Amino acid sequence: MLVVFGVGIAAWEWILPALGIERYLLPPLSDVLQAFWDDRGELLEAGWITFKEALGGFVLGCSVAFVFALVLARWRPLGSALMPYMIAANAVPIVAFAPITNAWFGTLSPWSKIVIAAVLCFFPVLVNTLRGLTSVRPESLELMRSYAVPQRVVFRRVRIPNSLPFVFTALKIASVLAMIGAVVGDYFGGSTDALGVKIVSAVSVAQYETAWAAILVASMIGIAFYAAVALAERLALGWHPSTRAGNE
Repeated sequence: MLVVFGVGIAAWEWILPALGIERYLLPPLSDVLQAFWDDRGELLEAGWITFKEALGGFVLGCSVAFVFALVLARWRPLGSALMPYMIAANAVPIVAFAPITNAWFGTLSPWSKIVIAAVLCFFPVLVNTLRGLTSVRPESLELMRSYAVPQRVVFRRVRIPNSLPFVFTALKIASVLAMIGAVVGDYFGGSTDALGVKIVSAVSVAQYETAWAAILVASMIGIAFYAAVALAERLALGWHPSTRAGNE
C-alpha cells in the first residue's frame, strides 16, 4: 500500500507535469501543499465548517433511515408500497436538489447543506439496515416464537444485533457521501468561509493551487470521518465473526 501511495505522489509531482498536464488542470503536489501551508488557517476553518454540515446531515439522515428501516421490517407490505418512492427520491441528482433546499432554508443557512447530506445518507443506510433486519436465520425466529416472545423483544434480541454489520457498512458509505453532499451544497451558496465556497472562489480567480488545497482538506476530512466510523465498528462488533476475521 505504501508503494502504491508513493507511486501516486511521484506521478502527481513529476510525471504529470512531464506529460504536459496544464497547471489549471492539476498543479504539482508541492505547489498544492505550499498553498495549503500559506492559507492553512482559513482552509482548516473552512473544513471545520463543512465538516459540521456533513456531520449534521450524517446524523440526521442515518437516524431517520434507521427508524424507517425498523418500521418497514415490522410491516413488510408498507415497505413494498413505499420503496418505489424512496428509490425515485434517491435517483434525483443532488445538483438538482441543492437549489430547492436553498429555497426552503435560505442560501446562507447551514440547514440547506445538512439536508442535502442527509438525503445522500438516507437511502444506503435504509437499504442496508433493512437487509440486516430481515436476513435473520429462520431457526432464530422459530425459537423466539416457541417462547411467545413479543415482536419488540425479537427486534431487540435478534433482528437489531443481526443488522449491525450491515448498518456499519452503510455508515461507512454514508460518512463519505455526507462530506460530498456538504461540499456540493456549498457550490450553490453558503457561508463564505465554507470549503465548497472556497473552492469555487479560488477557481474563479485562477488560484488553482488553493482550490486543490481545499479539495485536499475535504479529502483528508472524509478519510478521517470514514476511519472514525470504521473504528467504532471495530469496537462495537468485536464479538462478530466478520470483525474477528478482519483482525486475523
